[in-house]
Amino acid sequence: MQPDNNIDMPNAIITGATHGIGKAIAEKLLANGFSIAICARTVADLENCQREWQKQYPGAAIIAENADLSDKLQVQKFASSVLTAFTELDILVNNAGLFMTGSLIDEPDGQLEEMMNVNVYGAYHLTRAVVPHIKRNGQGHIFNISSVAGLKPYANSGSYSITKYAMQGFSDNLRLELLDTGIRVTSICPGFTNSRSWEGSGVDAGRLSKPEDIAEMIWASYLLSENTNVETIVMRPAKGDL
Repeated sequence: MQPDNNIDMPNAIITGATHGIGKAIAEKLLANGFSIAICARTVADLENCQREWQKQYPGAAIIAENADLSDKLQVQKFASSVLTAFTELDILVNNAGLFMTGSLIDEPDGQLEEMMNVNVYGAYHLTRAVVPHIKRNGQGHIFNISSVAGLKPYANSGSYSITKYAMQGFSDNLRLELLDTGIRVTSICPGFTNSRSWEGSGVDAGRLSKPEDIAEMIWASYLLSENTNVETIVMRPAKGDL
């Protein structure tokens, strides 16, 4: 599911881009002339997105690959495939995430590890694989999708919150290490956002942030001059947490 050849246009990688926040980000970048590479675990979702976007944006190269970001080897394989297709890389969005409820003491054994593998290690391994490629440009932007749960604890979300605190630490340390490279690092901390995880919940969509609003903030941050970096963006529903 790769383009036949390279296309001279800005390029981005977005993980977990077949629905919700990731899909909104992918569509925002496509609408602004980007070629993109996405990955997800569900092949049917990947094929549907690629088919839909290729019709709407026929000039864009769209790489859509099946990859489980909890598996280091699959992450590295995905990165290698993208870097072969894209001669340059301008944006990386580490968006893929896994959310499971539960208390730290009573949750099933292994739940923290499962979420850490996707939410933190997947982003860590993918970033390490592609940063040398971004450095060739002398500029670029990495967006890590964290959560308000990485800023304060939430009931029944202990292990998830731990992984998002880790993402905040990852972003801060990465930003420090890349200060002299021209690569900016921004952490996005959304609150309750409308996605398919809320389907059937009975929660009014008007009480949830829109994924498109998060995509707009990412695009606005990317457009800032090279003199400025937005380090952390916190977004919540206008009426606050649920």
